[in-house]
This record gives sequence, structure tokens and C-alpha cells, in this order.
Amino acid sequence: MKRTNHGGARRIVVISTGGTIASRWQGTGYAADASGSDVLATAPLPEGVTVEVVDLFNVNSSRVTAAHQLALLRTVHETLADPGVDGIVITHGTDTLEETAFLLDLHHTDSRPVVLTGAQRPFGTGDGDGPGNLYDALQVASTVSDLGVLVVFDGRVHAARGTVKTRTLAADAFSDPSAERLGRVGFSRVDIERQPERPTPLPLPAAAYKADPAATGPDALPLPRVAIVTHHSDGDPLLLNAAVAAGARGIVLVATGAGNATPEIAAAVADAVAEGVLVAVTTRVPAGPLAEIYTGGGAVDLVAAGALLTGTLRAAQARIAVLATLLADGGAGDPVRSTALLRRLLDGPVRAEPALATGGSRSASAVAARA
Repeated sequence: MKRTNHGGARRIVVISTGGTIASRWQGTGYAADASGSDVLATAPLPEGVTVEVVDLFNVNSSRVTAAHQLALLRTVHETLADPGVDGIVITHGTDTLEETAFLLDLHHTDSRPVVLTGAQRPFGTGDGDGPGNLYDALQVASTVSDLGVLVVFDGRVHAARGTVKTRTLAADAFSDPSAERLGRVGFSRVDIERQPERPTPLPLPAAAYKADPAATGPDALPLPRVAIVTHHSDGDPLLLNAAVAAGARGIVLVATGAGNATPEIAAAVADAVAEGVLVAVTTRVPAGPLAEIYTGGGAVDLVAAGALLTGTLRAAQARIAVLATLLADGGAGDPVRSTALLRRLLDGPVRAEPALATGGSRSASAVAARA
């Protein structure tokens, strides 16, 4: 499908992947089944924008797999191979949007924007937020550049890195608990308030060229297992050890406080690292960085055991960083190289530098528009 406003100066490709924005009532609950063209038909277009739709897959995002994400990553890169494309908007379910956005951002080398959006209320409802979010995403994608992958939701523009779903049902669903928003959109204006900093992007992994979300069983692409294990009172190494025994090549330990666990868990981390498993430590606390403060199984001991602290990245995005590291390794199994790469991905900025702008904000049309 192609929709054009008069004088369509900006060509935006919308990649539809399902989610609430495409979900209709199925008799017992909602599920994604509306096409990208159906979703696009609910939203007005910003002035001067031409839109083309790619229906990649159509699933509730709680069902998204690494194969889905890698197929999307490949599609984004193939789409941007066309120099006539000015930007991409991806409609996506909110449950795992933060993971997909971060994976795309880690591999995004283009100055043109990739913008993810979705909805908290289903397709076709009278008070649905999908049309407004899609309009805003199209406006951002047709306006900004050199900002990496973005999340646009409820009039706010967020950098992919650090942005997570913080509210289960409210329209204002996303934020970075450890940093300010990137900008805002509304009244035909996009204001970018700061410039995100990102690690040097990774090349497209070989697995992205082979990923097929529909493949199952022996036809499915084997991908490295990366597990998330959460510490809590009475926590022990049982589940961490079980993950290693199940073949995990990476583990994200969700610790308490600024990155603390127990001496027994620290010992299990050391054993896992000795077996070549990448271990990253995040925290169950919503905001703030991790820090080496405590021994007795705390972050001091976990780092000494070979784990890496994730800064302000929380569990889901930390897992994506580990997965991206393993995919970049290409099966070589070089723990020194993998650890160095993971450290680079995790050592991204705790906070981005403020934008150099008068009045604390700047119009994207003035400073971030593509010529």
C-alpha cells in the first residue's frame, strides 16, 4: 500500500509487526491480526509524507523471538539500502518493544531515523492511541536524523538505549528511568532536547541473513541461549546453575541494590565464566547505575568473578547486549574478545550530553532535518 500527501517530499516505510496497535477482539481477548495497511488507514499523514507499508509479521509482542527481531533487523537494513527512503517507522507491540529497539540501535549505522511506536489500546477502539502515536512517529521519522533508533509514544521521543516500558496500561507507557526524554512531538513540531550517545554500531550479524520467524524444529536457526536470573531474599545459585546446564552462553543476573547477591551466587558466576559463559549483572531497582560498593557477594565480588556491570541498562536490554555480543562472535567462542565487546556495549553513557541549544530545546526542523 502507498499513501501520499500532495508534494510528498519525504518517503517513509512503515514496517508492521503486530502488537496492540494491530490487535482486534477474538472472542476471549485481543490478538494481533490487522494488516499494516489497516493500521495506517486509521492515522492521518503529516504534510508532505509518502508512506509505503511492509507487512513483516503479525504477532503479539510477548511472542516475539530473536528470529523475529533478526528478521526485522535484516529488513531495516535492506530498506535503508534504497537511498530514496527517508526514514522507517516500525509498529510493534509494547511488551518487548524495548528489546527490539535496542537490538536495532546496536546495529544502526545510518543517519536516517528508525522509529518504533505502538499502542496501549487496541485497533479500532474509539479512544485508541494508535493513530496518534503513528502520526507522531511518521512526523519524527520524516524530520530528524543522526539520532539512532527512537521510540515515539504519547507525544514523547525516547532514545532506544535505556528506554523501557514503565507502565502496564497507561498511554504514557515508556520512559528511561535513569535519564530525561530525548524530545517531544506535537502541534506539527518536533523538539529534540538532547543528543543521545551510542556505542559504535555493530555490523549486521550473519544470523540476520538466515533468520526465519516461521521456521520451527530442525529448520529453525540455532541461536545462543541467553537467560535472565533474578536474585531475591533466599536466593541461591540453583537457577543460575540450571541455566548453564541447559546450555546458556550468556546470563543476565538481576541483582539487588546497586548490583549485589550472595557469596554462593558469586561463586556460581565464577564457575560459569570459567566455562566461557558471559555474565552481566543488572539490578531490579528501576533507576540508577550499578556500582562496586559491597563485598560478601556484592558487586565487588561479582566483578571479581568475571561478571560485567550493565550501568543503567536493565534486564531486557542487558540480555540484548549479551545476545548481540554472542551473535557478533559468530560462534568463534573467544571469551576474551566477547568480554571486550560486551564491555563496550555496556559501557555506553549513563546519561547523554545535553544538546547545545538555546532555551533548553531545539527544533528538529532546524538542527536535525536531513538536507
